[in-house]
Amino acid sequence: MDISLIGVPIMYGCDRQGAQYGPKKLRQKAIIDIIRRHKENVYDLGNLFVPHIPEEDKYAHHEKIKYLKPVVDINTNLAHSVFSALTSKSFPFIIGGDHSIGLGSISGSSKFHNNLAVIWVDAHGDINTHETSPSGNSHGMPLAAALGVGEPSMTNLYFNGPKVKPDNVFIIGARDLDEGEIKLAKELKLNLYTMDNIRKVGLESVIKEVIEKIENSNVDGTHLSFDIDVMDKSLVPGTGTPVDKGFNLEEGKIVLKEFLNTGLIKSMDLVELNPNLDENDTTAKLCIDLVDWIFKQL
Repeated sequence: MDISLIGVPIMYGCDRQGAQYGPKKLRQKAIIDIIRRHKENVYDLGNLFVPHIPEEDKYAHHEKIKYLKPVVDINTNLAHSVFSALTSKSFPFIIGGDHSIGLGSISGSSKFHNNLAVIWVDAHGDINTHETSPSGNSHGMPLAAALGVGEPSMTNLYFNGPKVKPDNVFIIGARDLDEGEIKLAKELKLNLYTMDNIRKVGLESVIKEVIEKIENSNVDGTHLSFDIDVMDKSLVPGTGTPVDKGFNLEEGKIVLKEFLNTGLIKSMDLVELNPNLDENDTTAKLCIDLVDWIFKQL
């Protein structure tokens, strides 16, 4: 299999220094060698260009969304990189950077596929808009924008209109949802599996249900977006918004294995490593362990 490795060194979506160094840290930890161990052809497309924007200009393009224009521009470039990789029959593996890049990944995948599904593995729903976000941080908005809800330059990124249908969105592991996100999830009838749900019915049961729903629809490609803060906060000190009561390492690997083994996954994000917050490279090492596991399954 051909792998297109795309780094997106951005922190504008989370407005917290350090997330932009995630791709560099993973390369220092030999991510390319790790992937090649599994006999994959890796095309390292490098890092997308991220312009320097002074902090005092964060609201220059929107009164409620920080760094809107650079976030939109960078995600548009990412969308085209993902679309180009898929067109070349390569598997786009996108490393962040904050989770605002999920919008670009989904947009590129959506342009390539006729009917995309998205599996969003995250402690957060990321379905806020400028009207519901308590922070104005766009890393909490990409999935809403992909659904066609929110600020027009985000919802119409790369091409006009929604990128994914509500029926085809599966949020797994959420346990820190804002009021507006809960309301939107109900309105759109999203497939939302909170950590409370998962603990109640069992992880394997949830995964099985998601796979069955995707396989029984006319989906022709699935994008998997994995935010490391879905893991319990004790495991990931090096991430911007850690939350307790998350997955342990074994559960995280079960999620990845079960979805990747289906052959449904055609593109993937790994996001929100912040080396500035890490303790003795604990989180970076966990990410590399997960990357090794991911490509063992593909």
